[in-house]
Amino acid sequence: MTIKNILYSTFALYGITFLTTGLAQEQASITNKTTSNADVEVLPTIVVEGNSPLSVGSVSVDKIPAVIQSVSSEQLQEAQSLSLAEYMNRYMGSVNINDTQSNPLQPDVYYRGFVASPVLGLPQGLSTYVNGVRFNEPFGDLVNWDLLSKGAIASMELYPGSNPVYGLNSLGGAISIKTKTGFTAPKHELEIYGGSWNRQSEELTSGGNNGTFGYFLDLHNFSENGWRNFSPSDAKQVLGTLSWKNIKGSLDLTIAANDNNLAGNGALPIGLQAQNQRAVFTQPAQEITRMFFSELAGTYELTKVLEVGGNVYFRQNRIKYSSVDGSPYSACNDSDPNSLLCNSNGNVVVDTHYNLVQASPNVDGATITSSTAYMHSLGGTLQSVFQQDLFKHRNTLTTGANYDYSIAQTSSDTELTSLTLDRGSIPTGIYDDQYKIRLNTVIETIGVYLTDSFSVTEKLTATIAGRYNNQNLKLENQYVPLEGTDNLSGKHNFGRFNPSLGLTYQLRDNLWIYSSYSEATRAPTPMELSCADPSKPCRIPNAFSSDPPLKQVVAKTWEGGLRGNIDKYLWKNSNTTWSLGYFHTINNNDIIFQHDGSINGQGYFNNVGKTRRYGIEAASTASFNNLFSPIDDWHFSANYTWLNATFMDQFGIINPLDQNHQQIIPVNPGSRIPGIPEHIFKASIAVDLWRELSLGFNGLYSGSVYLKGDEANTSEKLSGYWLFNATAEYKITQYFSFFGKLDNVFNNHYNTSGYYGNADLALGAGHETDRFVSPGAPRAGWIGIRLTQ
Repeated sequence: MTIKNILYSTFALYGITFLTTGLAQEQASITNKTTSNADVEVLPTIVVEGNSPLSVGSVSVDKIPAVIQSVSSEQLQEAQSLSLAEYMNRYMGSVNINDTQSNPLQPDVYYRGFVASPVLGLPQGLSTYVNGVRFNEPFGDLVNWDLLSKGAIASMELYPGSNPVYGLNSLGGAISIKTKTGFTAPKHELEIYGGSWNRQSEELTSGGNNGTFGYFLDLHNFSENGWRNFSPSDAKQVLGTLSWKNIKGSLDLTIAANDNNLAGNGALPIGLQAQNQRAVFTQPAQEITRMFFSELAGTYELTKVLEVGGNVYFRQNRIKYSSVDGSPYSACNDSDPNSLLCNSNGNVVVDTHYNLVQASPNVDGATITSSTAYMHSLGGTLQSVFQQDLFKHRNTLTTGANYDYSIAQTSSDTELTSLTLDRGSIPTGIYDDQYKIRLNTVIETIGVYLTDSFSVTEKLTATIAGRYNNQNLKLENQYVPLEGTDNLSGKHNFGRFNPSLGLTYQLRDNLWIYSSYSEATRAPTPMELSCADPSKPCRIPNAFSSDPPLKQVVAKTWEGGLRGNIDKYLWKNSNTTWSLGYFHTINNNDIIFQHDGSINGQGYFNNVGKTRRYGIEAASTASFNNLFSPIDDWHFSANYTWLNATFMDQFGIINPLDQNHQQIIPVNPGSRIPGIPEHIFKASIAVDLWRELSLGFNGLYSGSVYLKGDEANTSEKLSGYWLFNATAEYKITQYFSFFGKLDNVFNNHYNTSGYYGNADLALGAGHETDRFVSPGAPRAGWIGIRLTQ
């Protein structure tokens, strides 16, 4: 019997067991943190919602060989966070954000140097789950942060390390999001706010239950003009859940949808930024996302020691990108007024109707590149949790299997246009046949996993886990250019078993030590596989070239540290946590995008050997009720990360400072990975007065980074920056409150990321190797009201 048949048989066996015992809901046993202001990140102190994607069973956090960060819906609301990503950036350790697209709903979220991003071409190193369903997009493993409203989120947990149980892309960590139900959020709420950049947000949530049946509904409408020119965005999100539960089981049916139209005008040359901080390089750059998501999830207690759970889901996404860029086209003969149009390789351009294109000012000034991805996914997970003493020692065994099947239909086109004075474009309807792409991708993923927590003694706990992943990818080219060959079609298979082992020991009643080793993998995405030929570079995110093989990325992580509290050494009514840890992750066969040529976004994906990310993390929180008087409660938090992210093997890149884009220079071992800061520091202070007025102030520092394209570290870094924010809320009555927040209090001008590109389109000759930067937003404020019943 083949491995694949074994996996199918295992999945079928779980299916039979699940169906015969009755389908039930995945009930989240959420632990509420008792903080009165979310400006303080509070680590869980009793239990977490499980140690696997499905929240079946629970494990004491004291037994887990890691420091898990979490956030509740109350903390999200009290912090007045625009999104989950914004909260993570401001309060969670080892997290930083790059505003690559300059859109507040679509940032690149980094954790320990690994990214979860909506941008095609970035090496996605974090897995994301919503209610136990993998939320990374099928085609590029992307994470679209705009698909869920923060008002629909009940909790989020951030798991560190290469935890194999969370499957593919869990190289640096895993994000597990739970949405609200009528049992976890039995109330009605209306929140409205507005302010800078004509930002307006209206969100209505309603939930309730009668002890057996429950419902929850979240409706959210968001719009703004954006702080940069030509940057309007609007988002419409809805999520609804119907629930049932009894003493032994529960069932949730969740349906969500969205219709978002987001501007992402991205980076601009520093010369243009010096003229106008709000300027854009070219416009418009637009992303339209439309999602439909449905899930049936449940749990059932078979016996006092055995609980089973599972889910089935269907998901449908349409993501459409379009952007204006410079033109690599010019007249084949400048002296001939009737010359044909040639591309950057000197070949005559043929349109999609197989006509030769005549050179004219209408077609050689710019391009509109666009792509559309239709993605359909379905699958399910089955899991059991067995809690029974083993050799008279406490033991929790979790086993599971999952299956995911996705079809992605991708189209891409490049339209020949001209530029307007504001660097917009005038469509012509003429498309380059060479860049017409029609690609179908089928992705089939099977995984089986287990994790076991065994109490060796009352103080020592051993945790072992492992997962086998098997992924099949099939790329089918649906269109071959007139003068081309089919280099896109191909089949690929990636499989591997990843183990982990961890130990936790309680040194004292308020002090624990932990250590672990773990492995996880990331399969090359269809996007990377279809753009991996150095001789045929493609343009990200809108074109593909050929399908040579790439190796899967394997991450191996060691980590360890101390955690605890000092409550017993302080006065009554205090609540503290602290942690100090070290982590060390090596990626084998790491994949990066290597820029090639003078065209912005053109290059190819390549395995570059080993990369390493290691560092030190320190964090603390403290809450003091009635610190100075009976009317004041104070909250503090601070965390610091030192992160060293480097290449370990030598490879070559095009010198980003070479105006001819031909000189190859070496990237030596020890060169820092661009875009990842070495130092991250965050702190917050908040006070509640009379339990009615809440005031908070938080700040962060993100260190300097090298620009993308400068993997050799030959040029100047992008400067680090400080950012400070303030919040306030006044509860006029139990049911009515008034709130406001001020971002970037001191109006600091800063940039979050950047790359080298050709800026002569905007600034003229001599700017072929200019620095492009993604600027951070200036000072801005919003006020709003909240009605609760």
